[in-house]
Amino acid sequence: MPSHADRVIDLSSESNTSAAYENHAVAGVNDHVIRISVMTEPYHWHCHPDSDETFLVLEGGLILEFEGESVELLPGHMLTVERGVCHRTRPLGERSVNLTFERADARTEALPAPLGP
Repeated sequence: MPSHADRVIDLSSESNTSAAYENHAVAGVNDHVIRISVMTEPYHWHCHPDSDETFLVLEGGLILEFEGESVELLPGHMLTVERGVCHRTRPLGERSVNLTFERADARTEALPAPLGP
């Protein structure tokens, strides 16, 4: 069995990328996955019909857009999007690094952008 020290996850190393968008799993907890997301451009409109999704900002800022509303998250801020809610994410500033928590088998359904007011 590996030592506990061998299981330490270095989030700085996991977020060291120059890609415009990178999202990958860094850990699993029970039936959930923790992902790290690094973005310099918006992610498309989507929903998760079978899982809530929690965002925790580590670096930069993150804007979560919903139909008719947007919320800005700064480092240390966390927000849960309930299952089935149409949303998209984009960096606040040049780069955003955040953790997301969702069921390991969560589906992502791409959606068209909602109609404006």
